Amino acid sequence: MPESDMSGFMPIVFWVIGGFIAVVFVYVIVSVFVNASRVRRAGHNPLTLQSDIATKLLDSDALSSQPSVEARLEKIEQLCSAGTISNDEYDAARSRLLAQL
Repeated sequence: MPESDMSGFMPIVFWVIGGFIAVVFVYVIVSVFVNASRVRRAGHNPLTLQSDIATKLLDSDALSSQPSVEARLEKIEQLCSAGTISNDEYDAARSRLLAQL
């Protein structure tokens, strides 16, 4: 049986694809090490970085459903100026809000 014209081409394709996979593998490994070293130089542990960021985000006011302290202070100022609450109530509410900081 005659050999197909593609029989000499297949080893070349195999080596090109294998070489490409090897280059990508080396790139990924080098990227991981470079990023880890940068994180270490910045004073963080690269193995816990994702957890550290998640913890800081959860502890911050960024995900809070409550309005900011400034917004709440503005609200009690509006209530006081509208006469809804007295000056004494305004002072007490303001003191409570500022004590939370």
